[in-house]
Amino acid sequence: MIDKKATIDAHAKSDKDTGSTAVQVALLSARINNLGAHLAENKKDKHGQRGLQLMNGQRRRLLKYLERTNYDEYIALTDQLKIRRGQRIVR
Repeated sequence: MIDKKATIDAHAKSDKDTGSTAVQVALLSARINNLGAHLAENKKDKHGQRGLQLMNGQRRRLLKYLERTNYDEYIALTDQLKIRRGQRIVR
């Protein structure tokens, strides 16, 4: 079980910040880690696997947005959450 309040407090920019990109990525990462542990024990849970893929895709899209808009925050967040980074998008 994830502690949503603690995750929000750790990544929020202000007291009332609950929906910034960093907070959303941190919450998704916590859910992904939790579901990954479940799927390690229950290998035949195909619906859970699909949910994990959907969450990974959502997190990837949010990280791509954060990389475009605030690269320094993107670097700090991926280091803090231990998420691997792809190559930087240069346009």
